[in-house]
Amino acid sequence: MSDFRVLVIDDDFHVAALHVGYVDAVPGFTALPPVHDLRAVSRAVAETSPDLMLVDMYFPQGSGLDVLRAVDVDAFVLSAASERATVTAAFRRGALAYLLKPFEPEALQSKLRGYARYRRQLDAPGPLDQAAIDRARRAVTGAEETSSGPRASATETSVLAAVVEGGEVTVMDVARAVGISRATAQRYLSAMAQRGELRLELRYGSRGRPEHRYVHVA
Repeated sequence: MSDFRVLVIDDDFHVAALHVGYVDAVPGFTALPPVHDLRAVSRAVAETSPDLMLVDMYFPQGSGLDVLRAVDVDAFVLSAASERATVTAAFRRGALAYLLKPFEPEALQSKLRGYARYRRQLDAPGPLDQAAIDRARRAVTGAEETSSGPRASATETSVLAAVVEGGEVTVMDVARAVGISRATAQRYLSAMAQRGELRLELRYGSRGRPEHRYVHVA
């Protein structure tokens, strides 16, 4: 089976590039060249035939809701827009998922893996019974992907202490402070952020590249 083709639609070039990287890191998914202007979406969809769109809400030319309304392609919303009316409208227009920026790479990647399960259910030959339909729906909402984050441990305590002491830290800051690998630090930080113990913030470095920083929630 060929990879799922994903079109990122975001007017922020740096954030779009970040999301392209998240997509390409998931086996079975390929990110297409991103689109930064709503006026270019229809042409990009016609030329690249994406399976899934990752759509922001805020654009100088209008709203990402216009894309959900006009384009018949599966879509996730990735946006800082948290207004109840916007979220409700996105789901009414068919968004399969809604992630508030900033978010962990794993948050999107988990949704993508769920999307792959969803498509496998719906693309299977033959008619669908109710159980298959229910499994497909659970897959895309993430209900079947259970959390396997690290349990509380001395390492987790050290990670939390490093965040509290550092004030606003990156994954590498924590990895160096605790003496663990970047991947291990990422797992602990992700679990803490999901539990609400840490807040994830997006900052732009000296070269204009966005980076994730973690802050302890007092």
